[in-house]
Amino acid sequence: MSTTADRRYATTVGSQRVELPLVALNDELTIALLICVDMGVAFAETAGRELAELMRPARPDIVVSVATMGIPLAIEASRALGLDDYVILHKTPKIHLGHAWSEPVSSITTESAQRLRVDPARVGAVRHKRVAVVDDVVSTGASLSAALRLVRRMEAEPVVVGTLVTEGGGWQRALGEDAALVQSLGTMPLFHPDGAGGLVEDWS
Repeated sequence: MSTTADRRYATTVGSQRVELPLVALNDELTIALLICVDMGVAFAETAGRELAELMRPARPDIVVSVATMGIPLAIEASRALGLDDYVILHKTPKIHLGHAWSEPVSSITTESAQRLRVDPARVGAVRHKRVAVVDDVVSTGASLSAALRLVRRMEAEPVVVGTLVTEGGGWQRALGEDAALVQSLGTMPLFHPDGAGGLVEDWS
């Protein structure tokens, strides 16, 4: 990934305005890069509270999120919802995770295929619960699809998906009927070169 001549994209995440660096993933695709873990405590607290209000009507019992970017959001959304527990899904293999509870996943910002895993000791915290799945950005829908499959394998019901922003429109096709679960604090396009040194916004 490389920053595109230090150009930035201004957008809103709920009530908060942010300026994000434009980063080229390859010759054909550029994204506005939102790194939740680098946005600060106040940003995460506000975003988590505002996202919780969007998700509250679904009456979730527990929040499930994807490491690492979704962790601040899981904490703050759980706090705002009055929940005292959350479960994190991991993309990095760890000795306590094993392979029994895992799903294949690919990401727009990761070159190699990965697996999304949950600690077997945490499955009981999710089983038979109404689950809010939260993540920082929904783009291709691949990570979110894997998270939803894993939640359902744990015999839980995903009742809402909360995200800071959606990116482009490919995630809607990838998620199918599950796209209706998504609640977002903002939207961003993807970007493609226009052939003259500039970028064209792609919302599709």
